[in-house]
Amino acid sequence: MSAVRKAVVPAAGLGTRFLPATKATPKEMLPVVDKPAIQYVVEEAVSAGIDDVLFITGRNKRALEDHFDRNLELETVLRSKGDEERLALASESADLARIHYVRQGDPLGLGHAVLMAENHVGPEPFAVLLGDDLIDPRDPILERMVQVRDEHGGSVICLMEVPRAAISLYGCAAVSATTQADVLDVTDLVEKPDAADAPSTFAIIGRYVLDPAVFGILRETRPGRGGEIQLTDALRVLATTPPSAGGGVRGVVFRGRRYDTGDRLSYLQAVIRLAVERDDLGPELRTWLREFVPTLTP
Repeated sequence: MSAVRKAVVPAAGLGTRFLPATKATPKEMLPVVDKPAIQYVVEEAVSAGIDDVLFITGRNKRALEDHFDRNLELETVLRSKGDEERLALASESADLARIHYVRQGDPLGLGHAVLMAENHVGPEPFAVLLGDDLIDPRDPILERMVQVRDEHGGSVICLMEVPRAAISLYGCAAVSATTQADVLDVTDLVEKPDAADAPSTFAIIGRYVLDPAVFGILRETRPGRGGEIQLTDALRVLATTPPSAGGGVRGVVFRGRRYDTGDRLSYLQAVIRLAVERDDLGPELRTWLREFVPTLTP
């Protein structure tokens, strides 16, 4: 089987939950401490052995493209000052991987965004990383998903247990156990089911390793919930497709730290949690938090 060496990152959303900050700035460029949220996602892909990243973008994403390009004027100024530390920070995003872009055009859903990557990906397995899902760098999961794909073929999704009351916010997987404690066979998927109808409490979070067979299925997938082409619907078909045709879906259970940077509260929690454990910021921030928290009114 081919190695997973390409990643697709859908980044065409408007970021309306963060208005007015995202009126002129892509939501993916909002800083988590001192690094754009999207850079954490690319670094995660690189850490899993991926060296080619395709962004699916829309209008007003120029700042994202500029971030992963060189800023020669800035680098020249920093180099002339002998500021090697900041020079490294300014250039690191451009050196992470080979970065490519394609515009989605019409916002027809996640499945449509993934289909836009077909010409670039070709007949290879590939990863999909959603920019709103920030996986704590201390709890990597993508490398394990790639390993499961290498062992079994097919497609692999990332699953996280959530309270049943919250399952309607996610795609949900019907699963059965395997001989590996962290791996489940996926027999069906439902997009945002009512809690009473959900087949499990395993939610799909924004990490996928997909067989290229998904492209043919997405081309035939009709718009579903919300009038969009749902990746979940294509995965349902893959779950019952023979392995010889690229079928089969497995889920890797994630039990680490994950932040929804598309949600304002979770975004703030991500900033605080990552900052308090930084050597340069953590000690002073923890001291301030200990002094500040007792002053809060119930």
